[in-house]
Amino acid sequence: MSVRVRFAPSPTGGLHLGGVRTVLYNYLFARHHGGKFIVRIEDTDQTRFVEGAEQYIFDCLQWCGLEPDESVIHGGEYGPYKQSERKERYRKYAEILVTHGYAYYAFDTKEELEQMREANKTPENPSPQYDHRIRKKMRNSLNLTDAEVKELLEANTPHVIRIKMPENEVVQFTDMIRGEISFDTNLADDKVLLKADGMPTYHLAVVVDDYLMKITHAFRGEEWLSSAPVHLLLWKYLGWEKQMPQWAHLPLILGPNGKLSKRDGAKYGFPVFAMNWTDPRSNEFTEGFKEKGFLPEAFINMLAMLGWNAGTEQELFTKNELIEHFSMERVHAAGAKFDYEKAKWFNHEWMKKLQIADLRLQIEPILSTNGIQINDTAYLDRIIELVRERCTLLTDFVQQAGFFFQTPETIDTDAIKPKWNEEKKQFFTEFASQLNQLNEWNLTAIETTFKNVAAEKNIKAGELQLPMRVMLVGGKFGPAVFQIAELIGMEESVKRIEKALYLLEA
Repeated sequence: MSVRVRFAPSPTGGLHLGGVRTVLYNYLFARHHGGKFIVRIEDTDQTRFVEGAEQYIFDCLQWCGLEPDESVIHGGEYGPYKQSERKERYRKYAEILVTHGYAYYAFDTKEELEQMREANKTPENPSPQYDHRIRKKMRNSLNLTDAEVKELLEANTPHVIRIKMPENEVVQFTDMIRGEISFDTNLADDKVLLKADGMPTYHLAVVVDDYLMKITHAFRGEEWLSSAPVHLLLWKYLGWEKQMPQWAHLPLILGPNGKLSKRDGAKYGFPVFAMNWTDPRSNEFTEGFKEKGFLPEAFINMLAMLGWNAGTEQELFTKNELIEHFSMERVHAAGAKFDYEKAKWFNHEWMKKLQIADLRLQIEPILSTNGIQINDTAYLDRIIELVRERCTLLTDFVQQAGFFFQTPETIDTDAIKPKWNEEKKQFFTEFASQLNQLNEWNLTAIETTFKNVAAEKNIKAGELQLPMRVMLVGGKFGPAVFQIAELIGMEESVKRIEKALYLLEA
């Protein structure tokens, strides 16, 4: 059987780190086995739908290089790939479950449900569930006569369809990561399968869609383990047990204090979404890895290692290498702690690893956004090669490379003033004058002139390099100072020195 896996997000907000890792593991597994990766939009809960979230999900996957084979955008023979467009299919299967006694109509109003919770609340059970004990006391087709049920349905009385969880049974399955897992059905409640508006809940929709789309393997976060007994029984009750996909429940990604959340990002200053996301309902902004300055290659490499390893010491993997080595057997069951410093390490290593031309494609738009226009790509490539080891994030290039293209707006004269004196002023005045007279403009000529003037003024050359660096770049950073002067040219070097001299006198 050809491998078919799916990622089924809800268009309710930004794409969290954990969601992208689920995509990645699905994608790698499918590619490793020559199968298909499907994206299915689970928008059954219309009350939580957020405008723009669906497009944002696909934008994130495109940036990561993890585009699906089938989706609402890419098409495919198993569509529609949006649950809201498959609505009528779900009712058919829900009704089949009712007919065979595996589900039932529940006509309870909100008020009746609230009364039930209050009446059955105890210190040990503060949130009573609608389970095999409670259902015997409620207004549903298990307790009403057939005539009463028919009358209520014909009157279009609002109702839901709930699964009838069996009593005193054990259901079990083999998880690809965790091995044998079993559940006591007495501990599970009668989940709603079809809501009053006719839309399915996740529980029914995920089973029906996985069956109809011929999904062979289903990977999801471990938070869905508690729902597994409901899904197992639905596969069985609908007669599809032999077609049930193999499941793997992925470990949590942990933050500083438990499961990683977007609040951790705001609190500790690191991104938790793939790309910037602003919630249109609350206008709340959450920073993304892309805009923070991460390379997509580094981002997916880092994510792959959050819960998986190849069984070797190797940490840097291209996407093709990940595809080659990936297996579910090497995914850990324990939670993986997200380390932002390690994430930056991955990015820095990928900065050094990428071809200059590939790195330029990522850097040029960032420079442009910051008002730095590039007219000479060969010159930009030379600058990238010179400064990339000094950069951890793509955004670092704005500071580390920007001064090669435009005069710094500000000069940190405070870094010069503590050891500034008349002799140094005279040195730089003379040095600028001699630079203007050089017949050749290269690193050797600049450095020789610098040292000769320093010797004439009886000043140690080492005391003059920091002031010169600040004059040329605006601060205490950048590569070798004579390389900077060589690259920005004679006229620009002299202009910047003279500007700094003027500011130091002000």
